[in-house]
Amino acid sequence: MSTVQNTIIAWYDVHARELAWRAADRTPWGVLVSEVMLQQTPVARVEPAWHDWMTRWPTPAALAEDQPAEAIRRWDRLGYPRRALWLHQAATRCVENFQGHVPDTYEGLRSLPGIGDYTAAAVLSFAFGRRAVVLDTNVRRVLARIWSGQQFPGPSITAAERALAESIVPADDATAAQWSVAVMELGALICTATKPACALCPVQKSCAWNLAGQPPYDGAPRKTQKFAGTDRQVRGKLMAVLRAANEPTPKATLDLVWPDAQQRDRALDGLVADGLVDPIGDQYFVLPTSK
Repeated sequence: MSTVQNTIIAWYDVHARELAWRAADRTPWGVLVSEVMLQQTPVARVEPAWHDWMTRWPTPAALAEDQPAEAIRRWDRLGYPRRALWLHQAATRCVENFQGHVPDTYEGLRSLPGIGDYTAAAVLSFAFGRRAVVLDTNVRRVLARIWSGQQFPGPSITAAERALAESIVPADDATAAQWSVAVMELGALICTATKPACALCPVQKSCAWNLAGQPPYDGAPRKTQKFAGTDRQVRGKLMAVLRAANEPTPKATLDLVWPDAQQRDRALDGLVADGLVDPIGDQYFVLPTSK
């Protein structure tokens, strides 16, 4: 293992945040829930939601026994509520196919609804201490800067990028798991997308991007997401009304949340298609109740 890897792991041992899903008594289910919640949602918003979720549903079986509507309600304003539905479906699959446990293989994790390559690798590493190539936005950025000399990685993971990441992950399980969480933490706290704290970076003198004078990104355009005025904003407003309701909501009530009828109906149709909302006839709507 290189000096750079050892240095980053040593830095993590001193500077790692104390997060509940990293505690010694963490469970694979708790790690899985955290990883799904952390997708496109910052830690500060996830922490209270995670504690609330784990108090109510400490195991996959506990969630599987409850209604999907309750999972969506508890998701509240974390955004992208399909993640709540996926977690409910994943819990059900754990009960049906894995004796109520989170599977401990990459293939088993990928068989769970809503679990992609990154999440499967992260759970395998962080919950079970296995060697895996964990590539989230933070890790990709750190690797791009330190090893490739680029400010940012490209819009999507390439074969070359994955091969580089694979070559860097230590060979043994325990050290590989340490490396995966350490390099991710470095990207979250030091090697950030904007205003990286290079002066505090433990491997500043080994960083190819820093040594090259920090050249600006010149690759394919990076995607930016807007929110105001989008269908996503309308969906959020509709879901807020439905989460607060204890009975079927008339369409006339939902019509009040957004002035553009065409966009509003398109957003509502999308929620129905995604399984987040159940229609009752064509004039009433509820959160899904079928398991």
